[in-house]
Amino acid sequence: MKNNNMKEIILTITAITTALISGLFYAYTCSVNIGLGRLPDREYLSAMQAINSAILNPLFFVSFIGTLVLLPFSAWLNYAQPLSGRFIILAIAAIVYIIGVFGVTMFGNVPLNDALANFDLKSASAADIISQRMAFEKPWVMLHNIRTVISVICLILVLLSYQYPVPLTSRSV
Repeated sequence: MKNNNMKEIILTITAITTALISGLFYAYTCSVNIGLGRLPDREYLSAMQAINSAILNPLFFVSFIGTLVLLPFSAWLNYAQPLSGRFIILAIAAIVYIIGVFGVTMFGNVPLNDALANFDLKSASAADIISQRMAFEKPWVMLHNIRTVISVICLILVLLSYQYPVPLTSRSV
């Protein structure tokens, strides 16, 4: 009984962290990126430098890294033979998150963020600023949109997993 309660509590915390990161990415997609996109080049780059620095905080890491850890942990907690639908769905969600959110962030968005952080906006010419924005904005937004869609898919999978707590062979057909 205690083990099942712990699994349910961990799954609920997993759902919350997954919802938080999905919500953050969704908010960027439908408002922040659109608003920032309307700024002039210098202001856009300055705002993104500030945001990329500010987002590296404990609240962000709770949802971003929390989901990275909790999805596979929740899957592992639900591993048993015969396999349950919950385990399979959570394992898929974990793999999809690791590749499509964490991987895209670490190998796509973070290198773009680092290049932008190293860009000296104060001494840059107008042409350099335009070039930097062109090199940053479209690829960053495209990668961000990918992780938004993937994080929402992961959230849907986590929520769907609540429907399949028992082994697949014990479900009535």
